[in-house]
Amino acid sequence: MTQIKLRKRQDGAALIVGLMLLVVITILAVSGMNTATTELAMARNAQNYENAFQAAETGLERALSQGRFNTLANTDLGQYVVDAYGHEEVHAVIAFEDSTLVPDRAFSLGVGSGIAAYHFNATATAESNRSVGGTTDRDASAVHTQAFYVVGPESPSL
Repeated sequence: MTQIKLRKRQDGAALIVGLMLLVVITILAVSGMNTATTELAMARNAQNYENAFQAAETGLERALSQGRFNTLANTDLGQYVVDAYGHEEVHAVIAFEDSTLVPDRAFSLGVGSGIAAYHFNATATAESNRSVGGTTDRDASAVHTQAFYVVGPESPSL
């Protein structure tokens, strides 16, 4: 019977290849974790901006629903908290822009009937702060402006 002699000496190539693959897999895992962390921060910032935008929308709706339109001075509705947790604060202002006579095609009584359109701009500025009492790099702000007009009796100054 013939005996097969096995080589007793190994070069260690399997160890080196295994370590190289382990290093490559580790680098890919760390890179994936960094990417996931960055994407999570981006999603958090986008959500915080959306909260600020919605708070500004709420500020506009609240400002317009009060019906306080002053042609002599800006109507400052002050700053107030929108949500129950105190994260979103809104400051709303309604500013008078101009007044124009309503043309006869737009209104059945026509020019000279004493009807005018009073143009206003409502602006709401919202801050969404995740840290109560401080600022962080995750805070967001949004400004939303809406123009509108109110039809009413013509003032003597027109």
